[in-house]
Amino acid sequence: MTPRPALLALALLLATTAGATPPQAPEHERARGRELLRLLIGTDTTPRAGTTAAAEKLAARFLAEGFPREDVLLLGDDPLRKNLVVRLRGRGERKPVLLMAHLDVVEARREDWTLDPFALTEREGWLYGRGTMDIKGGAAGAAATLMRLRAEGRVPRGDFLLLLTAGEEDGVANGIQWLLENRPDLLDAAYAINFDGGGPEVRGGQPAVLPVQTAEKVYLSYTLEVRNPGGHSSVPTPDNAIHRLAKGLTGLAAFEFPLRTNSATRGHYARLSKLETGATAADMAAAARLPQDEAALRRLAARSAYDNAQLRTTCTPTLLEGGHAENALPQLARATVNCRMLPDEDPARVDRWLAAAVADPGITIRRVAEPTPSPPSPVDEALFRAIRDAATPLWGPIPVAPYMSAGATDSLFLRAAGLPVYVFNGIPYDVDDDRSHGQDERIGAAAYDQSLEFTHRLLGGL
Repeated sequence: MTPRPALLALALLLATTAGATPPQAPEHERARGRELLRLLIGTDTTPRAGTTAAAEKLAARFLAEGFPREDVLLLGDDPLRKNLVVRLRGRGERKPVLLMAHLDVVEARREDWTLDPFALTEREGWLYGRGTMDIKGGAAGAAATLMRLRAEGRVPRGDFLLLLTAGEEDGVANGIQWLLENRPDLLDAAYAINFDGGGPEVRGGQPAVLPVQTAEKVYLSYTLEVRNPGGHSSVPTPDNAIHRLAKGLTGLAAFEFPLRTNSATRGHYARLSKLETGATAADMAAAARLPQDEAALRRLAARSAYDNAQLRTTCTPTLLEGGHAENALPQLARATVNCRMLPDEDPARVDRWLAAAVADPGITIRRVAEPTPSPPSPVDEALFRAIRDAATPLWGPIPVAPYMSAGATDSLFLRAAGLPVYVFNGIPYDVDDDRSHGQDERIGAAAYDQSLEFTHRLLGGL
């Protein structure tokens, strides 16, 4: 059940260690954060529009705040999809830390929304607009924090580099890939913080855990294809391409990929077990241990689609194509199957599992593209301690826990290049009201304001 907006906003405002009002960014800093979010939401950065306009507007703001021109860079080969890189210079006592968020958003049609998706609207304690959650809220908050640190005269121990990039959502002119290929000097860092992930999870009206993504599943798609000579539909044959493909997909639907944990999921379930009760808590505690308890993992996987995705590689059909005329037997039937592999999964094993699930050598199975490996990042104890130190004044001593994302972010490209990446932000969100990529996307107004203070405290301690 989704909590009523006013109640959730109030709960977020009151969530503290001892019930007192939590610390807040100064009013003028909250105003700055809201202004930057309004600028980003009000700039269409869907694939058809590109990111350049938003990058240019933000660059102008950084220059107006006194950042040197040589530290505010618009980069990229695609005129519509420029990336913004901003450096806040430090004392050189540590390697630079990268701060990442993407400027592009998925499409949003006005007729599908209650409100204008490309205008920031505040209503009943919520901020609405395409990208508020994914991930312009994080991008605006990071930009506001760098501006605040500079205005305060703060010189961090080492440089911060803010990377606001293109192409994360559709892969066109992907900004992180472009930087890796063309400006690897900018990515020579200790690690990266990617804001393209969840903030503190609100459970029962209050932030309960702050998950930090240290691993993500690997994206791998296949085409499954059946071809035959076809014929006239008035003389059907047993070897109908659509029937044959459908039978193979039915086999895939029934196939159970092996259950398996890794360091990220074991840490995740160790924390979650303390938030649950009864049999669920016991199964989560078992999932956090080695050797694996197959019965507990099976019960957890059956509990929800989320838990199932955490505990095994998954493959599911996402696109179908077949036939060429209403009155002709199909000469082609094709399906696209999207797999999300566990980070250390061998793609060759997934090839074999798909073939076993389909159980028909007449169905051709091909990879759409080769997967990009995404090795898990180690838990950085100093960073996790800094996250806890920044979070506690706002939300109390909530656990900071590693976890594995079932989705994909730009982190995989940096991890594949050997750079650790940690994905999280400071915007508390209701786990039962995640509207990213959906209709009437929104974040809590109080939650966004809290994120400004959290990010300032975090970066100030690194």
